[in-house]
Amino acid sequence: MHAQLGDRLFIESPTTGAARRDGEIVGLHHEDGTPPYDVRWSGTDEVTLVFPGPDAHIRHVEHGPGTTHGASRTRTSGARTARPPSPATTTPGPGDIGRRIAVERRRQRLSREETARRARMSPEYLAYLEEHPADPSVATVIRLADALGTTVGSLRGGGGDLPPGQGQALLHPRLRDLTPEECRVLLSTHGVGRIAVSAFDGRPAVVPVNYEVVDDAIVFRTAPDSLPAASVGTDVAFEVDQVDEALSQGWSVLVVGPASVVTEPDAMRALTRRAHTTPWAGGEREMWVSIRPVSVTGRRITAADR
Repeated sequence: MHAQLGDRLFIESPTTGAARRDGEIVGLHHEDGTPPYDVRWSGTDEVTLVFPGPDAHIRHVEHGPGTTHGASRTRTSGARTARPPSPATTTPGPGDIGRRIAVERRRQRLSREETARRARMSPEYLAYLEEHPADPSVATVIRLADALGTTVGSLRGGGGDLPPGQGQALLHPRLRDLTPEECRVLLSTHGVGRIAVSAFDGRPAVVPVNYEVVDDAIVFRTAPDSLPAASVGTDVAFEVDQVDEALSQGWSVLVVGPASVVTEPDAMRALTRRAHTTPWAGGEREMWVSIRPVSVTGRRITAADR
């Protein structure tokens, strides 16, 4: 069985042969058009992942030179039907979209079931997107972006090499201070933040680090001769933020406090065991640094009517 985007999948009754369900194929997972398919079902507009069985057949929709004004001709597919894949249906990268969906879902603390419900798709289909290379339809990505409160561009990785904040400012922005509790929630348990330090030569520097929050302290791993290690024994500033480029809004949290090395062996082992990620910079980075907050402040920019 082979298909292209736009073809229709029919599931027939095993007793009468009449179609009991049909839908449009909106996503392919293999370049040769073989199953499984992402199918948007007629009547419900729900998109699910389908592995067609013996009671299924495909009706190809072709737009040839002789068709006009959207007219089409159809033919039914057999098991030996083979058609070259369209370049537009090839799968880009090893599951990049799926990884971004999974990361954003976890950041929002949403289960697969809840995310799938919001996006009007089956949890099994969402699991497939997150765990396998896939090229979901534009409609599917739009629904997922809406369900996760993000943008299609973010899920597709657009603008990943550009600094945030290049969009237009809100017509009526609202800037408000965050409470310490709101700041702690936004800091969450782990992520990437920036630490401001005085380098070993005395010059100021700001560097990103992968961090964790453990017992209200900001902790991160580094190497003894690295820039972040220069923070030890000094008061430092640590900042995290998030910007929604499409909506021109976002937030930032600033933590100020003394930095020290974690030297107790049991505490070091516990931090290593609980760590959610390894340092992106790679290499040997087994020195744990802890920042004890003296002050935690933050601000959020939203539209004035929110």
